[in-house]
Amino acid sequence: MDLEKKSSRRGFLKGSLTATAAAGFPTIVPSRVLGQNGPNSMIQVGQIGCGRIARASEIAGILRNSHVARYVAVCDLDTVRLVDAKTLIEQGYAKKFGSGNYAGIKTYGDYHELLENKSIDAVCISTPDHWHAQPAMEAALAGKDIYLQKPASLTIKEGRQMADTMKRTGRIFQQGSQQRSDHNFRLACQLVRNGRIGKIQQVLIGLPADPAGDVEPEMPVPRNLNYDMWLGSTPMVYYTEKRVHPQSADLKARYDRPGWLRCEQFGAGMITGWGAHHVDIAHWGMDTEYTGPVEIVANAEFPKRGLWDVHGPFHVRMHYANGADVFISEKYPTGVKFIGEYGWIWVTRGAAVTASDPGSVGNNPPLDASNRNMLMAGFRPGEIVLHQSPRNDHHLDWLTSIKTRQPPAAPAEIGHRSCSACLLAHDAMKLGRELKWDPQAERYVGEGNEQANALLSRPQRSPYGTDYVLAKAGQLAMKG
Repeated sequence: MDLEKKSSRRGFLKGSLTATAAAGFPTIVPSRVLGQNGPNSMIQVGQIGCGRIARASEIAGILRNSHVARYVAVCDLDTVRLVDAKTLIEQGYAKKFGSGNYAGIKTYGDYHELLENKSIDAVCISTPDHWHAQPAMEAALAGKDIYLQKPASLTIKEGRQMADTMKRTGRIFQQGSQQRSDHNFRLACQLVRNGRIGKIQQVLIGLPADPAGDVEPEMPVPRNLNYDMWLGSTPMVYYTEKRVHPQSADLKARYDRPGWLRCEQFGAGMITGWGAHHVDIAHWGMDTEYTGPVEIVANAEFPKRGLWDVHGPFHVRMHYANGADVFISEKYPTGVKFIGEYGWIWVTRGAAVTASDPGSVGNNPPLDASNRNMLMAGFRPGEIVLHQSPRNDHHLDWLTSIKTRQPPAAPAEIGHRSCSACLLAHDAMKLGRELKWDPQAERYVGEGNEQANALLSRPQRSPYGTDYVLAKAGQLAMKG
């Protein structure tokens, strides 16, 4: 092609894009064509997992930021949820841009096929906890940037594999620890980091508690659900609806709180579910984001029967090398209280607790302090300034990082460390004795460490799991 023809084609493309934008059509052009930092680039996003959290958080977040990114594909192992997600997104774009003025959403039943789509730049992963680390790693290896719901992983070994994969591939990764993008949480942690209450002595974290359940009968697997893949790397067990998620004909009831959250096969319960949020804030305030506790002791009540077997009432003490003790219990108000030499700072969510979550924030204010003047005094030049998300929007913060290639509010290593501290607490609950931890080696040390270190990983059912991903990647590298 000669220079004159090249120039003519560039002019036609530029004119077409300008005309399309002027007509009110969203310009959906792969960022790989225009360059992620180009003025006309639009980040193409795929959604993996289309359940309750995806609808309330990720789908809402990407739709809200349609000036930066657009959904082009969705994936779920439940075909009913897949259709629901496609409908929800297309209705959102029709309302925003007008019917017919947007590209249709492609659907996938297997996320591996979605990852093969070269036009997709980034993925939101909103799957159950046991399906967090593996697809995140595979997405990074496929060259995608990742937004991953918390907690980071099912086990500490998986979390380390995931964080190392993100570092090796250089992908932009945002953990779904959205409290880091909230003004009150950021202000509380910045005040603590700048010494407003002196040396931290204690941090009190209140979490909700899960109820026990009944024995549930075996049921036929719904035709719309790929149950084998849903179980993933965890053991094969019979299907019953309360082990997975609701199969109601009613749209609202279909997205009630799923039963898998209360099964240890798929997660550790509230200690990682809500704990990953609040422990992350404790780490942010204490400046321990890249380490962890050195001593952990805990006790908990576990159900003696029934399908739902995650912990009930509990109490945890974690001691850090900086001298602070972090206490976690369902007896404390839901939130985080930093206690220092000169006073305290309290922070929690406002009304952002979903209706189907157990427990509630209660009557505590979102932000409080022993001396409320410190909350309004501001900061001096040269003091520590923590990461501030644009518009206090966690999803926009991720999308901005994709554009700039600068770290977001909650990168992989930080997400792994907050999750691992919660998993350490869970190990101590199970063993019922004090454990000593080496945060650098990420191993238990001292007497009885073999028994404790056995809890850092779980057997993975083939052909699923992070070990399988790394083995496959190694084989491909050897062939290459």
